[in-house]
Amino acid sequence: MRVVNLGPDPSLAYRPDSHEKDKSEFRNFESGALFDRVFNTYKLMHTYQTLDFVKQKHLEWANCNHFSMSMMENIDSLDELVDESDPDVDFPNSFHAFQTAEGIRKEHPDKDWFQLVGLIHDIGKIMALYEEPQWAVVGDTFPVGCKFQNSIVFRNSTFEGNPDEKNPALNTEFGIYEPKCGLNNILMSWGHDEYLYQVMKFNKCTIPEEGLYMIRFHSFYPWHSNGDYMHLCNEKDLQMLPWVKEFNKFDLYTKSTELPDVESLRPYYQSLIDKYCPGILRW
Repeated sequence: MRVVNLGPDPSLAYRPDSHEKDKSEFRNFESGALFDRVFNTYKLMHTYQTLDFVKQKHLEWANCNHFSMSMMENIDSLDELVDESDPDVDFPNSFHAFQTAEGIRKEHPDKDWFQLVGLIHDIGKIMALYEEPQWAVVGDTFPVGCKFQNSIVFRNSTFEGNPDEKNPALNTEFGIYEPKCGLNNILMSWGHDEYLYQVMKFNKCTIPEEGLYMIRFHSFYPWHSNGDYMHLCNEKDLQMLPWVKEFNKFDLYTKSTELPDVESLRPYYQSLIDKYCPGILRW
């Protein structure tokens, strides 16, 4: 297994290391120390994430035949990644997982499944340990097979090399899809969100549907933060949208330099893993 550097994950790169910053300063795609690296990651993503590419990745990964490990082993393994997405905070990925989970636990003590989602939401990034390039693992997601909406980050400067951009059949509002067909029937750009969702379904994990939506669409910023792609949504998607938004505030704003005592938290979160996705899982 080859350990590779993760490229910058824009959903992580501008998260706060304190709660003193204004929220308008987060997710700054116009300047900053990581701008060139972030832009280049998106340039690759928006060039190569095509409809055919996504279909191929589903064939490669959705059968979950790469390896077997428990959920907690996966969380720990991500600490092997050199994640260059965070310019200000230098600590292992698992700390962000526990910080997110603890933030949710504080405000939603009665929803243990929600807490668990906070813990595991990024662990689909383990694909990067199996030689997937960073642009196929991290970053904001978007539908393929239809017109790329303007709210996609760097929309106007990174898609010119994508062959789907030049295909008239894929450049209408609906593309290959039907109106209000539902996000479940949409192919999203490939990344850790969709992969972990497929792992959950394959292993018959019992996290409620609200949690599965959080896992599958937490990086779909054009939808949950900008209101695009509503013409593809059905009633179920609209019902789930507030849950995804609720999750997002913990994903973005719980990170701080005050690190949790991970070892003391493990028994509690292991009990949640045992409840909803126990044992050795196939990935």
